[in-house]
Amino acid sequence: MRATYMYGAGDVRVIDVSDPVIEQSTDALVRVVRACVCGSDLHPYHSMPTTSAGTPMGHEFIGVVEDIGSDVASVGVGDFVIAPFAVSCGKCVFCRGGLYTSCEKGGFWGNAAVGTAGAQAEAVRVPLADGTLVKAPVRADADDALLASVLTLSDVYGTGWHAAVRGGVREGSSVTVIGDGAVGLLAVLSAKQLGAEQIVLMGRHAVRTDLGREFGATDVVAERGDEGIAKVRELTKGLGTDIVLEAVGHRPAYDQAVGVVRPGGVISRVGVPQYEDAPIGFGSLFGPNVTLTGGPAPVRAYIEHLLPGVLDGTVEPGKVFDRTVGIEQTPQAYAAMDSRQALKVVVRP
Repeated sequence: MRATYMYGAGDVRVIDVSDPVIEQSTDALVRVVRACVCGSDLHPYHSMPTTSAGTPMGHEFIGVVEDIGSDVASVGVGDFVIAPFAVSCGKCVFCRGGLYTSCEKGGFWGNAAVGTAGAQAEAVRVPLADGTLVKAPVRADADDALLASVLTLSDVYGTGWHAAVRGGVREGSSVTVIGDGAVGLLAVLSAKQLGAEQIVLMGRHAVRTDLGREFGATDVVAERGDEGIAKVRELTKGLGTDIVLEAVGHRPAYDQAVGVVRPGGVISRVGVPQYEDAPIGFGSLFGPNVTLTGGPAPVRAYIEHLLPGVLDGTVEPGKVFDRTVGIEQTPQAYAAMDSRQALKVVVRP
């Protein structure tokens, strides 16, 4: 079958690999109907050291079950399924507590230690299928818009929702969302669903921020750094916002978050951090009693809750996808997202 591998910064290739097979009684084989490229895939695209073996890419997909191991009970052959971006057993103390990304037996896609390959491929072996896969009443030949929205439940919608939930967004909250990528835009949507009264979106790409307004942003701030912080402060009568959802992962975005959160507020980070040091001392978080939270979203915990609104059209998170390519064009999808020519790209095997 064909699958996407990365061999170093900027070096993405689609190659022939062996078809996946059932290896454990808890496995399922899934034919991929839709996958996509994630903003977090661009981090290794910028910095991955060269390797001759390559790394399988992709962690978001939906598809149809083609085979199951003897111990799989929750899904069967022919079922349409959503695969979260982390594999989980569903039984350990962390899974039972809803923290599937910390599963004692699981891990992320493309991890040899867990036995997972990448999802930007024609088919995927899913370990721990009962704890990982979510069956959905969707046809593989459903219209593209619905499939795109269902695909967001694999990662970006659940991640935006996680940011808002961990931040404590509720009726009447004031929220700043930093980042106009897919996760940031769906954090806007999530904050709106949870009742936020004011949602300031910090982003400077008009096509994206226009979608952010459609999703519920009340204000857009294109400025960055100190100028952007001052603008948000101006919009909030000098106070800053109750909650900041940081969906970028770079240090300047964190610094903006510290600059716009009000005393007693919360910063919820879901952008994968590309830095190790960040201010948390008296002058940044400790003095004003600011809470720092967030982390990799346990999207498996949110899929059943968010799926009905997707199915009935109440929300259309799939609007974050603005391009579709065949699997052979996956390298071009990376380049388009990296150059901001595309927001988020569907990969169609």
